[in-house]
Amino acid sequence: MTRHVIIGNGAAGVTAAEEIRERDPRGHVVVISGEPYPMYSRPGLAYVVIDEVSDQQVIARKPEWYSQERITLLFGKAASIDIAARYVHLEDGRAAHYDRLLIASGARAVPPPYPGADLDGVLYLDTLDSAKQMLAKAKTARRAVVIGGGITAMEMAEGLAHHGVDTHYFVRKNTLWSTVFNETESKLLEQRIVGRGVTIHYNTEITEILGDADGRVRGVRLNNGDDFRCDLVGAAIGVKPQIEFARGTPIQVDRGILVNDRLETTVPDVYAAGDCAQVWDRWSQKHMLDVLWPTAIAAGRVAGANMAGAHQTYMKGVPFNACLLFGLHVTAIGQLGGGRGDDGEVLQHIDRGSSEVWATRPQSYASAWSQDGANTVRLVLDGDRLAGALIVGRQTLADPLRDLIEHQTDIRPLLPHLRAGGAAMAEHIQQFWRNTIHS
Repeated sequence: MTRHVIIGNGAAGVTAAEEIRERDPRGHVVVISGEPYPMYSRPGLAYVVIDEVSDQQVIARKPEWYSQERITLLFGKAASIDIAARYVHLEDGRAAHYDRLLIASGARAVPPPYPGADLDGVLYLDTLDSAKQMLAKAKTARRAVVIGGGITAMEMAEGLAHHGVDTHYFVRKNTLWSTVFNETESKLLEQRIVGRGVTIHYNTEITEILGDADGRVRGVRLNNGDDFRCDLVGAAIGVKPQIEFARGTPIQVDRGILVNDRLETTVPDVYAAGDCAQVWDRWSQKHMLDVLWPTAIAAGRVAGANMAGAHQTYMKGVPFNACLLFGLHVTAIGQLGGGRGDDGEVLQHIDRGSSEVWATRPQSYASAWSQDGANTVRLVLDGDRLAGALIVGRQTLADPLRDLIEHQTDIRPLLPHLRAGGAAMAEHIQQFWRNTIHS
């Protein structure tokens, strides 16, 4: 009987467990969870903090599901891996023996890199417990500062403002989500953010979080030397793969765990998938990190199949994320790079809900643009192929563009309409999609 052990109870780990159980009905499956909950939806936390759903509604697998599938859920944090003896050792001294191991430990928020990061009142939106803490703190807080340039920072700002906290969003640059948005897209989102009562401070950074005598946040110090009073600091400056337990082993590690096209690590019978895995990316021709829910599910399925004896190749799909920010629907697909025509920056800490591929932008790329009020479509063109798309507002083109990018469809018949832009561009894209992908 094969013993399958999975470190991680998120999208990749649970999908892998499902796949293993389907292919190996008799095998022993153990899922190690670093949090005291069954699997829950990490993207759903944004809706918890704005009271759209309860914290119970984001639970994606009930405890009885694990029992029904004969999957052992082991609560505890992985501390080390003994490759020779094939054991995962937990921080509390327990150990799990494996024949095949999947590392799907995910990523966690990076703390602010300056004094005061450990004060009471520094918040993250990264786990179910952190969402609960944010809701509890918002009940009594008067003023909050949020730092970070990506989706999670804006979700935190929206959540705090929703609960009546005077919320100030500090942005290092002069546009919002600068690795993805261009100036026009940033302005559209800015209108929504300000309309919801959040004050945006551009070109503003903090150098210290200030505390009172009881160890609670009392303010922040700005890069110009001024102090700014607040009760809470929401930090979303990026996430980092949780792979410390793999360092010092023969498993090859870069910023994440390096894997081949079968999601195998450099150690036999050890696999990695999800936010902690650095996977070969066909779009950028590099090993890249994604912190995307659909990517984690797809990778978990292939990793689980291969652990159960299959020989599947993982072909990473086009990076895709859809989110709702301050009532504005945003979908990002493929390579974007902010639309400025410069080389994109791959950050040391990737933002939650994003892909490093979005930040790459070869100089050969061109773009097409369409705007209809608060609805915009920006296309990134690589010769006769679409390389990326950003859709803000109306989402009728999300599926067609995702298909055209994923299939690398020759779009030469579309090029005149794309270059012309305007409202008619959307109609031509849909018609072309129906006639090619769905003909």
